[in-house]
Amino acid sequence: MADRETGVIKWYNSGKGYGFITRADGDDLFIHFTALTGSEGELKQGQQVEYDIDEAGAGPMARDVRLL
Repeated sequence: MADRETGVIKWYNSGKGYGFITRADGDDLFIHFTALTGSEGELKQGQQVEYDIDEAGAGPMARDVRLL
């Protein structure tokens, strides 16, 4: 099992149910509301998160996202 990564919410639109995480290497990673674990509530810009990466057909996306 790969190590989990940490990053910061770049932006997240709860109405649309998606956004982006800025990874430690500076790249952005797509996040969909279905990737949130537990009752995280609304994600906000600047929050730190921990996640795994899933290689989806459209490119990498975050999964099993948890607030730190």
